[in-house]
Amino acid sequence: MNSKPPVCTASLPLAMPAASNTYDYVQLSDGERDRTPLAEEVALAIAYNGLNQAVMLVSPTDLEDFAVGFSVGSGIVEGTAEIYDLKLSGNGSAMYAELEISSRAFWNLKNQRRQLAGTSGCGLCGVEALEQALPELAELPGAPLPPAQWLAGLRERIDAFQPLGQHCGAVHAALFMDREGQLLIGREDIGRHNALDKLIGALLRQGIDSQGGLAIVTSRCSLELIQKVLRAGIQTLVSLSAPTGLALQWARKHNLNLIHLPKHSAPRVYSPAALS
Repeated sequence: MNSKPPVCTASLPLAMPAASNTYDYVQLSDGERDRTPLAEEVALAIAYNGLNQAVMLVSPTDLEDFAVGFSVGSGIVEGTAEIYDLKLSGNGSAMYAELEISSRAFWNLKNQRRQLAGTSGCGLCGVEALEQALPELAELPGAPLPPAQWLAGLRERIDAFQPLGQHCGAVHAALFMDREGQLLIGREDIGRHNALDKLIGALLRQGIDSQGGLAIVTSRCSLELIQKVLRAGIQTLVSLSAPTGLALQWARKHNLNLIHLPKHSAPRVYSPAALS
C-alpha cells in the first residue's frame, strides 16, 4: 500500500496563461474597427499514474482546483486522500495535469477505462456504457432547506465572484455559500461542469466544510452536475436555470435539495418533492 501522504496542492507552481485577451473586430454595419476582451480556453490533458485519461477544454484559471475536483466529481477518486501528487506543465494552449493516485483508485480506473473527449458543452463525452452514465451513488443523509432570505438578491450578489464573466463574458460560474448564508468562494470556466469541478476542488484543497452550505451554478442544471455534487457530499444545489427532468429525478432519489432561482419569480424547490 502506498504510504505517501495525500497532497491537495500542486507540487510545482506554474504560471497560468492569461484568462482573457483583447481581439480586433470590425462592425458589420459601418466597418468601424474596435477591440474587445474574449475568454480564453486551453486543452488540458489529464493523466493518472502515467495513463492518459481525458483532454478537457477549460479556462486557464485554477487548474489545480479543476484537476482535484474533476477527479472527485467524476468518481475516479473518493477524496483527496487518494491523490498523492499533482503536477502541472505545458504552456500556451496545451497544458498537462499529471496526478499520482492510490493503487485502489488506479485499479478501479483501469477496470472502468474510458477515454473522455472533453468539450465545453458536454459533461458525459466518451462514456461508453449506461452503467457509467447512470452510476450507483450513495444517497445523502438529507438536510434542511436554506432560509429564503439567503437567496434574496442572489443574482446581484454573485457578480462580485464572477470577475472574468464581468470582464469578457462567455463563462459559467459555480459558487459556495456557507452555513451562515455567506458567499464564500467562486470559480469560473467556459464549461459549466468545469466550473463546478473547480469549485469542488477548491473546497477540498482548502479544507472548507460544506455541511450546511450550498452550491450555486449559473448554468442549466443537468444530470452530470447532480452527480458531481452528490459525489462531493454537498447537500443543496441552487441553479439559476431550470433543471432537466432527469436531474430532478436524481436529486429526489438521492435526497439532494434542488432549488431553481428564476430571474423574475420566487425560488422553486424541486427536491425534496412538495408534500401533497
